[in-house]
Amino acid sequence: MQDLLLVRYGEIGLKGKNQSFFLNTLMNRIKEALAPLGGGRCRRTQGRIFVEIKGDREAALDRLRKVFGIVSLSPTREVPLDLEVIKEEALAQLLLARERDGGSTFKVEARRANKAFPHNSMELNQLLGAHLLRNTTGFSVDVHEPDIRVKVEIREKAYIYSRVVPGPGGLPVGTSGRAVLLLSGGIDSPVAGWMTMKRGVTLTPVYFHSFPFTGDRAKEKVIDLCRVLAQYCGSLNLHVVHFTEIQKALNQHCPEDLGTLLMRRMMMRLAREIARQVEGKALVTGESIGQVASQTLEALHVTSAVVDLPVIRPLVGLDKEEIIKRAQEIGTYNISIRPYEDCCTIFVPRHPVTRPRLPQVEKAEEVLPVAELIAEALERTEVIKITERGREGNGFIHGH
Repeated sequence: MQDLLLVRYGEIGLKGKNQSFFLNTLMNRIKEALAPLGGGRCRRTQGRIFVEIKGDREAALDRLRKVFGIVSLSPTREVPLDLEVIKEEALAQLLLARERDGGSTFKVEARRANKAFPHNSMELNQLLGAHLLRNTTGFSVDVHEPDIRVKVEIREKAYIYSRVVPGPGGLPVGTSGRAVLLLSGGIDSPVAGWMTMKRGVTLTPVYFHSFPFTGDRAKEKVIDLCRVLAQYCGSLNLHVVHFTEIQKALNQHCPEDLGTLLMRRMMMRLAREIARQVEGKALVTGESIGQVASQTLEALHVTSAVVDLPVIRPLVGLDKEEIIKRAQEIGTYNISIRPYEDCCTIFVPRHPVTRPRLPQVEKAEEVLPVAELIAEALERTEVIKITERGREGNGFIHGH
């Protein structure tokens, strides 16, 4: 007998000839997540991954429930294909579930994937259900809405469990290429990054720092947001772009009502150059149509026009309450609402243009030495490797 974690995956099972690539990546992500607990061994069978863990089971569950690609997990007991042993383990699982969660009704759900086993699924349900009723008090069967579901899977051995822990679903990070996330200290962009990672994308976050207009606490806030996101992907290389000179140039030479749009266009250019360096195939933003003046369709067109990469906006159809709910679920909300603002919130025009025309914006930029400003900002960009434990090392300046 052996205690395991049973891992279920969803859409990976539909990947056809590419399925092995996705499954191998998922198993690598599982091993990486368990490494701080002493590691774990994975083995595949049809539709399932079984994980042998070395450390604490609850800690392992907590870590694996943040691995993209996992639909759900179950602490599972592996036993021989012996009906009497299966009966006793099913009884143990029922009693364990009542102790853990309470309840007075149960249902047995057996699934016979191994057709060589002499009892089919229906027969197993009847045999095990009768055994549980005979050997307990205070229980009854409810096949529609039971308090406890005792599940039995008959494969090369029998796997018995009564607990299902949801995972995030999606695809394993690393299966869909790399993108650059424009990360602010607000609520939206960390959620956009999380949603993009859920589709298997590896992220390179970029933060635009305008010291002394934005203080170091704003930068630390972004680092803390990256720590939370790193729980779902292992580590992130945060690029902190020195944006002060660009901000000064915009304030001195450009119309105030176009300030946010011109600032966003410079950010997009910088993110595009960083994407070129890290071989990113798209940019990701936390924009949602109509949420603020710079996120009208006209404004989004103007800001996207300066780059030749797809701009992914995962939040485009969500309202603010939906975004806040997701931020609370993934653990970024309480960090995002700290009162340390970034340049996107400090330098907001009193009367921003909401229906900009591209020629109008391009003409306003003609006074700017765009290439020189971009080059200087990139030269002074700091790269910080961040894990869930925090930053590793002191970072380094990109140009050195």
